[in-house]
Amino acid sequence: MRWTSADRLLARTARAGWWWNIPLFTVNLIRAAGALALPAVLAAAIDERLAKEEGHTAIAQLTGLVLLLLAAEVVNQLIAPWCVSTLVLGLRRDFLTHILRLGTRERARFAGGDLTSRLLTNTTETASVVPLFSSWITSLLVSGGALIALALIDLRLSAAFVVGAPVAALVIRSFVGRVSPLLTAYLEIQGRMSGRLAEVLAGIRTVRAAGSETQEIDRVLADLPDLRRAGHDSWILQGKLSLRASLLMPLIQVAVLATAGYALVGGDITPGRLTAAAGYAGMALGLLSQAGAFMALAQARAGARRLEEVLSTPTMSYGTRTLPEGPGDLTFQGLTVNGVLDGVNLRVPGGSSLALVGLSGSGKSTLAAVAGRLIDPDTGQLLLDGVPVRELTAAELAAHVSWAFERPCYLEGTFTDAIGFGSGDRVRDAARAARADAFIRRLPQGYDSACASTPLSGGERQRLGLARALAHTSRLLILDDALSSVDSVTELHISKALTQQVTATRIIVTHRPSLAARADRVAWLEDGRLLAVAPHHELWKQPRYRRLFNPGQEREFSHAS
Repeated sequence: MRWTSADRLLARTARAGWWWNIPLFTVNLIRAAGALALPAVLAAAIDERLAKEEGHTAIAQLTGLVLLLLAAEVVNQLIAPWCVSTLVLGLRRDFLTHILRLGTRERARFAGGDLTSRLLTNTTETASVVPLFSSWITSLLVSGGALIALALIDLRLSAAFVVGAPVAALVIRSFVGRVSPLLTAYLEIQGRMSGRLAEVLAGIRTVRAAGSETQEIDRVLADLPDLRRAGHDSWILQGKLSLRASLLMPLIQVAVLATAGYALVGGDITPGRLTAAAGYAGMALGLLSQAGAFMALAQARAGARRLEEVLSTPTMSYGTRTLPEGPGDLTFQGLTVNGVLDGVNLRVPGGSSLALVGLSGSGKSTLAAVAGRLIDPDTGQLLLDGVPVRELTAAELAAHVSWAFERPCYLEGTFTDAIGFGSGDRVRDAARAARADAFIRRLPQGYDSACASTPLSGGERQRLGLARALAHTSRLLILDDALSSVDSVTELHISKALTQQVTATRIIVTHRPSLAARADRVAWLEDGRLLAVAPHHELWKQPRYRRLFNPGQEREFSHAS
């Protein structure tokens, strides 16, 4: 069993919760000391009764020790879950922070449902390693102390135990190394199924409209046989461990007891010490007989491996620079995104608007994503007012770049919260510019209405998303097909507002000729390359350009190419 990145994550988690070890170890040391003392006190009580001595000192000590062990067990059952829940909170915070810092391409490697499964389930499994280690160290102390106690009773007893212990240790080591991959496979399959389920639930209207419920159920559950197989194999392996332990451990214990019986017959030990030897033999076997604990360790390693797969994915790094005063001049220098963009060189003067047009898959949205640094190019660089955007701090980038998307999402809260960045005139001015003010005011509670409980059309959602972008005073405004669902009249009003009220540089991804016509210039992309950059009315003279905005002609043109 080699040391892996998942084991390093478990070690970091253990270090992060080191202060929990103080109460955990304190309680467990009390439990260990009490457990080690119990057979000796019990032996003294037996010998006391057999000798018919006056007084009940040993029995009183036995009663007090049992009560102490009971209290320590209750305290341990309270502290351990508290420890795990605290560490889970930290792991989930770190995991979610890492996800949010991933670039768009890196984030796309993981399905939403799979990430949810890792966040909710695997963090709990990983955090459980701290009380697990504490419990194991306690077991080690008890087992080691019991072995020493056997030697103190009679050296032959510890020798009988030592003969069989290495074999048991090898069986356990083999189990942990073999079951971890099975549990990891189980969790991976479970994550894939969760991802598919999340996709189906997000598109439930489309599924129902197409009448494809049965096909989608089959798709979500397609990996169920593999899930069953992985779970079955892991439980079979655990059963084999339990079977071998149930055969091997009693043999070791019988060897110790047979040796103790021989010593008793020879007069080397008392009947009470024989009882103590039986108790200490069971304690010495404690570390080797915890099949459940070894299964928990295997689960913790599997959970940590799933978390580490995401945590090891590089996040976007940021610099330390801030932007100088400037109009928002944007310069693309030899930008290449493998398989999407190929050597794009382009300058967008500050305060102007640029429409990005082209066939589906031409690289429009990718170029916009590079402009707003949702992704980094593989080669080349992007300058905003002369500063490479990679050298800007995250706060500076967020302060000067705002977005509106084709399918905006909203967090819980009111419409004021959804538009964001405070309340009052700025929110309402942005809503008016985006033509969202009228439908918001018609709601029973106006801007204080809850977004989650208010049904919105696609166009209303887009207008709300645009309002959120406009409420953010920025140097660069990016609209990624953000007006595709609004009607022509609304689009005209919004376009006028963008021209007359917005001073930021505007990048507009669109399939509409009307939006392209109102932009200062149009960047025409095809297969990731710039075919032309010019005003719309100049490009419109070319039949090939006009076909971009006619779906029927576009298909005809695609076949002809």
